[in-house]
Formats: sequence, C-alpha cells, structure tokens
Amino acid sequence: MPTFVIMKKQLVYWDTTAEPITTKWYLKPLMWLLSAPVTAMHKTKINKIGMDGVKGPYVLLCNHNAFYDFQVLTKAIFPNNANYIVAIDAFVGFPGQKWLMQKVGCVGKRKFTNDVNLIRQSKRCIEKGNILCIYPEARYSLVGTTAVLPQSLGKMCKMMGVPVVTFMCWGHHINGPCWNQKNRGIKGTEAELKMLISEEEIKSLSVDEINHRIVDAFQYDDYAWQKEKGIRCKFKNRAKGLHRVLYQCPHCGTEFEMSSEGDTLRCNHCGKEWKMSEYGELQALDGNTEFSHIPDWYEWERANVRKEVQEDKYNSGLLPVHVLSLPNNKVLHLGDGTLIHDMNGFHIQGLSPEGKPFAQEHPVPDKYSCHVEFAYKQFGELLDLSTIHDTWFFSSKDKRFCLTKFALATEELYFDYRRKEGKNLKPGLA
Repeated sequence: MPTFVIMKKQLVYWDTTAEPITTKWYLKPLMWLLSAPVTAMHKTKINKIGMDGVKGPYVLLCNHNAFYDFQVLTKAIFPNNANYIVAIDAFVGFPGQKWLMQKVGCVGKRKFTNDVNLIRQSKRCIEKGNILCIYPEARYSLVGTTAVLPQSLGKMCKMMGVPVVTFMCWGHHINGPCWNQKNRGIKGTEAELKMLISEEEIKSLSVDEINHRIVDAFQYDDYAWQKEKGIRCKFKNRAKGLHRVLYQCPHCGTEFEMSSEGDTLRCNHCGKEWKMSEYGELQALDGNTEFSHIPDWYEWERANVRKEVQEDKYNSGLLPVHVLSLPNNKVLHLGDGTLIHDMNGFHIQGLSPEGKPFAQEHPVPDKYSCHVEFAYKQFGELLDLSTIHDTWFFSSKDKRFCLTKFALATEELYFDYRRKEGKNLKPGLA
C-alpha cells in the first residue's frame, strides 16, 4: 500500500541521475514465472520479424494498452538483458517495490517532461549492451488506438546509434481497457517483434525519416483488430466504464452526462442508449447509431474540443480538487485547491492542512499531452501533471472534471499553439 505523509520537512526528490541497473540474474526466473503462464492463458502469439540472432543492444519501442503489455514483452525478449523506461508512480506500492523495480532494470521518469538526464541514462543502458525498452505513448491508449508520439523520439533513436525495433501488441485493450481494467479473459491476442531500422540505416536516415517510419509502424486499432479476427468478448460488464472516454452524447451533444453499466452506454440527459456487442461494436437501442466504432466516437469528441480551441472558447471552469504529490516513491497529501484548464494551460492553487499556499502552472507549450489514471490504486480517477522534480495528482467529484477531455484539450491546445507559431506539424507527432 502507498505511504501517505503530510509535508512537514524538507522533501527528498527522486534521483533522476541514478545509474541504470542491469537485471539481476536471480530475478530473471521470477520475471519469467510472472509472464509465461499469463501469456499461455491468453494464447498470445508472438511473431518475430527480422530478429534472427539479434540480442541487443537496440532501442525497443512498444505500444501501450494495458499492464499485460509488460508480461508479453518479458516473454518476447527473454532472457536478454533490458532496461525499461517507466513512470515513477510505478515504483509506488508494497514495501520493497522500488527496490524490485530498480533491480529488474527499470529507470524512473516523469511523464511528459523534458528530462535531459534520460538521454544520458538511455545511453548508459545501450553501452551496457542492454535492450532499451520505451513506451513512447507514455500512457495507456484511451480507446485502443495510437496516441500522439513525441517529435524528439527520432532524434533520441539517432543519438543511440543502434537498431530500432518495434513491439506492437493487439488485443490488450480489448482484454483490459484503461477505463475498466477487469480481465476479460480474451484469448488469441497477438504481438509482433520487428526490426524496424537497422544499425546501418540509423546512421544514414535523417531524424524526419526515422520519425516517419516509427509513426507508420505505430498505427493500430484494437477494435478493428477484434472485428477482423472475430474475437468475442463474453464479459458481461464489457461497457462498464466506457462513459469515462465517451463523455459526450452524439445525439443531444451534452457533455459529462453519460453513464455505463453491463453492456450498455447511456446519456442521462436525453435518455438515448447504445449496446456494446461481443465484438466491440455499438448499436443504438432506438434510432440512428451515430458511431458503431468506439474510436470514431472518440475522434468526434476530439474534433469538438479542437473547435472550442480554435474559437478560443476552451475553458474547464473553476474546479475544486484534492491534490496529492509524488516527489519520490511516497504519496503525500498536499491539500485542497482549485484547478482551471483554459487556453493558457493548467492553473492550480490551494492550501495545505497547515495553511501553507501551493500553486503550479503548466503553460500550453510545456505539455503536448497529459497523463490520466482511471483507477490509480485506491485513489480512483486522477489527472497527473509533472515537473522534473515532482508529480501532482488531482481528483475531484465535480462532473466537469473529465479526464478524457483534459487529455484531448491538452493535445489540441498544443497543436494549435504550434500552428500559430508557424512550427512544422507532422502527422502523429507532437
């Protein structure tokens, strides 16, 4: 369980300069035991393309849909040594979790921050001859489709000077979507370990060419995959939680009035309902089905947020929030306050229980995306925003506190800023 403390003394922050550790030999059997039986249960098929004799070092870029990603990855690259770039909040948990995570080769980073230490640490991983595993989407995909990738990714791969390999998984979102992570027991999931850019190519290709290859390789849609493969999801509560990402009714246009239970999604404002089939498709129980494909509904919401941004109207309103802080691997109660997300970014202020003020600003240019958690330990739904030294988590009971809209708006505000600044935008990159 996380440790909670009220800030009363000087904080010790996470050491972002720590030397990466190669996985300890005695932990490798444990990693195998935690991975192989689960992949067998899901009948996961792992295909390897162009990987004959390739052990490392190389940069391994992985898509991200569920915790199950890590278990399949472990099996795919076992027993080769690897380091994993992971979020610092992954080190929070049972006593000894930080020690264990570090000993298996994890390198802690704060999400959606520009950390120059990460380049040095990544280079050290490569110099040790290890595989450098990166999840560049930096959060679980909200609807099983590709999230935006950082434009710096190609430059980083170029700097490493080793092959670039991709590890793409299909079916993990269908089995346990981030909006309701209950295991649905999906069988027949797939993964592909593929040599994307050879060592010779990484030296000759431009950063733009490297980015182009990565973006092309990262195109996926789990719901389209499910339909194509004809894979049934018999889980009775398969739609429960879906309103967390499909927060706006396409029939009446109302936001934050959606609910879900069992296999049904409902708008509490106009009463319209949609049933989610065993093949992941939506069907209106009455009248026109606006979107049968879940990612299409999600992109419609994005388009609506984009319109708000382009018309200079986006504003979340003043929201009451409770704030937690994660300076290291212990969660601290910071206090209560308010949060506003508007055309200028995120603005937070509040008071600690001792009456000490706290505040944080995240201007639009500083965040191309943000991280959201629909079920972070016992805290539930959280928005988290990081600086180099700290991560703040925000929770609220206000229905306008919509994680999916925060995520969409952060991205659209950033894209709009870049366009207005005349900066080059490439599809799929931020």
